[in-house]
Amino acid sequence: MTQSTVERPSDASHGDVSRHDNTPRYIAHRGLSARAPENTLAAVQAAHDAGCEWVELDVQLLGDGTPVIWHDAGVKRCSNGRGKLLKLNAGSAAKLDAGSWFGAQFRGERMATLEAMLELIKHLGLGLNLELKVCRGRNAIELVQAALPPTLEALPADKLIVSSFDRHALTAARALESDPDRLRLGVLDDKAPKQWWRETERIEAYSLHLDWRKLKVKRAREIADEEIKLFCYTANDPVTFEKLWDWGVDGVISDDPTRFVTHAKEAASR
Repeated sequence: MTQSTVERPSDASHGDVSRHDNTPRYIAHRGLSARAPENTLAAVQAAHDAGCEWVELDVQLLGDGTPVIWHDAGVKRCSNGRGKLLKLNAGSAAKLDAGSWFGAQFRGERMATLEAMLELIKHLGLGLNLELKVCRGRNAIELVQAALPPTLEALPADKLIVSSFDRHALTAARALESDPDRLRLGVLDDKAPKQWWRETERIEAYSLHLDWRKLKVKRAREIADEEIKLFCYTANDPVTFEKLWDWGVDGVISDDPTRFVTHAKEAASR
């Protein structure tokens, strides 16, 4: 690539990502988090009920090793509890109210285990972008070993993308499943470095997931030319975002994807 200062290996593989045709255009961020408490079963059900076909969720481990759907290192922001996730076990986590902070109608909503969430997603027929969330001081390898096998068993390859900011987690995920057609990996970053392709080639990634506010047209078109899928987070204004489609962006991760669907329909009818 002429923009890079280091020559790319000529035999580098992208895992033949072009063979996958189930590329999500609209992904509900932590479920339909504009209308229900994030990362809960209620948020995923709401996404489905609103017509969303894909959801993005975060997975971490409790102190006893139970994989749960949760974003923060602590529980204060999204529950009636306090303290770190690391200090909880399955029993104590199940006692938390993870819904009332969002609205009284969600009182009693519980922290979802990965097992329960996979059952719901499979039942609803949704696609899942699962983010391996490795907070400070947590073990990426343990998370991959606990969360990835049941996820791969529950969902078909074309209904799953596994992403992470943590490079150790991505490396461990690819080591656990070496076939890029069986496991589509996404590299999460705030913006793509100049040699973004080094990481995507190293793990045979399917996609890059970048902050839409920091994306530049030149970089977006480089990525599109290499047949790496490009998803942008977390956008909620379809009008402002519209130009990024022309840059080659494949999909948007939004708190409310229905805004984008409505905007697209209105634009098509003009």
